[in-house]
Amino acid sequence: MRNLKNMVRLIGNVGMDPELKTLTNGNTVARFSLATSEGYINKEGEKVIDTQWHRIVAWGKTAQLVEKICRKGNRIAVDGKLTNRSYEDDQGEKKYITEIIANELMIINSQVNKASS
Repeated sequence: MRNLKNMVRLIGNVGMDPELKTLTNGNTVARFSLATSEGYINKEGEKVIDTQWHRIVAWGKTAQLVEKICRKGNRIAVDGKLTNRSYEDDQGEKKYITEIIANELMIINSQVNKASS
């Protein structure tokens, strides 16, 4: 049960092409957003879609894989852990960020862009 303490599994759609950076120490990091959606019927009998946006971060070989295979619109599965961090912005305000550090990911389907004639 040790591995169940901080585990996140999501299936959703990539919201933007990943941003890949190589840090001064040589490590690579990729960041992108992932949208997950759930539907339910409200009291009035109307279908409501609730979409949540998640920040995904991948490091090293996983980051390189993300850059190669993830594109906006791809449906993917992500396995990772939840992390929180904070920083001070340019105005000195403390900002808090919740992210998912991806350990593994899998493309479920990819968006194929078709040129219209």
